[in-house]
Amino acid sequence: MTEHSNVSTSRRDFLKNSGKIAGATAMVGTTLSQSGLFAGEDNTIQLALVGCGGRGSGAAANALATTSGPIKLVAMADVFEDRLSNSFNQLQQAHEKQMDIPEDRKFIGFDAYKQAMDSLRPGDVVILTTPPAFRWVHFSYAIEKGLNVFMEKPVTVDGPTTRKMFDLADKSIEKNLKVGVGLMCRHCDARRELYDRIKEGQIGDILELRAYRMAGLTGTAFTERKPEGESELMYQIRNFHGFLWLSGGAYSDFLIHNIDESCWMKDAWPVSAEGAGGRHYKGDYVDQNFDNYNVEYTFADGTKLFLRGRTMPGCVPKFASYAHGTKGSAVISTAGHIPAKCRIYSGYNETNDDLVWAYPQPERNPYQLEWDHLIEAIRNDTPYNEVHRGAEASLITSMGRMASHTGRLITRDDILNSEHEFAPNVDQLTLDSPAPLTAFEDGTYPVPLPGLFKETEYPV
Repeated sequence: MTEHSNVSTSRRDFLKNSGKIAGATAMVGTTLSQSGLFAGEDNTIQLALVGCGGRGSGAAANALATTSGPIKLVAMADVFEDRLSNSFNQLQQAHEKQMDIPEDRKFIGFDAYKQAMDSLRPGDVVILTTPPAFRWVHFSYAIEKGLNVFMEKPVTVDGPTTRKMFDLADKSIEKNLKVGVGLMCRHCDARRELYDRIKEGQIGDILELRAYRMAGLTGTAFTERKPEGESELMYQIRNFHGFLWLSGGAYSDFLIHNIDESCWMKDAWPVSAEGAGGRHYKGDYVDQNFDNYNVEYTFADGTKLFLRGRTMPGCVPKFASYAHGTKGSAVISTAGHIPAKCRIYSGYNETNDDLVWAYPQPERNPYQLEWDHLIEAIRNDTPYNEVHRGAEASLITSMGRMASHTGRLITRDDILNSEHEFAPNVDQLTLDSPAPLTAFEDGTYPVPLPGLFKETEYPV
């Protein structure tokens, strides 16, 4: 055993023992942490935030709100100083007593993730909430440092990065690292009970699944061209939801939740996808996303998942997922991620007369629950690693996106074994690097044209 491994194991054992008495010592632990007496081997879990946008700030806030023992944020990293500053001020206002971040632990730049992780001890936790393109790079370093991880979804955006993530998942499991992935619906109490009821046969065999995320214009749609003098790379990163190489676009970043929760209820992953979609009146917009997506996923047994996504103002909104079975139907989610308001009906009509079961309200917030579960696993040293499942959900999502963008039937093997990688040298980017995607002369960017190009001839 190396010295690094000994330290990690020793600290993990200490956290496990301290977790058993966390409830009885919470007041004492908080007092000691505030007085600066925790050093070296103690039961305070330290956090580093890598990626200080809105989701990163939210994840850090949820982490600091866990109650199983003392926890504090000790380092932050981003490529944008203003985002780091805004995130720090927001977290400082809400969690001042758990913030321990002097100016020399606020890191800016493409290597800032290393500096933030270097501020932690083996067994601490790093939060990875940068654009997904960088996920495998940052996760690799976290494994090297012996850190537990929370990473936001999606964790991959194409086949090559998914293969890398599967390999990294195995390495993290070998090192007994605890890793959470931000598919928080899996931690929802209501959906968990619904899953159990479906497995017990309460709606019979699933025949069909339907999922919808239809709203107005989102943050992925923007008309402002790159400002004069701004780096092309930094402009794209700041608007990452609009660029396929960074996030997989709106499809991967937003629709993954509905896809994942539907596949969970089926207890299987689709083997192929056919899709359609396009842009309608966004001629002035510079993002690469379609205005609507319609995808038919097929499972190995022939069951279908029908997915609809739309970001067009003035249209009927819908944000929900459903399962239909031989004995009835189920509402997986109703109007967003929380509350899910899961229900089971004896038929396909959602009427009170047909209502068989409804999860009682109010529901606990799954964004908080996913952090409670991760921290409990760290303190109790129980197996906890969601990377394989998160990578699979990301791959299946990319499969549907590629089917829509190419107009072709895409199988899981097609997308997994594809050599098309959006940004193969993403781990070598610096502040002075050119962007992986080049703009047209008018400041717009390539948009997928189904049927006109093969998937390897332009970013899909």
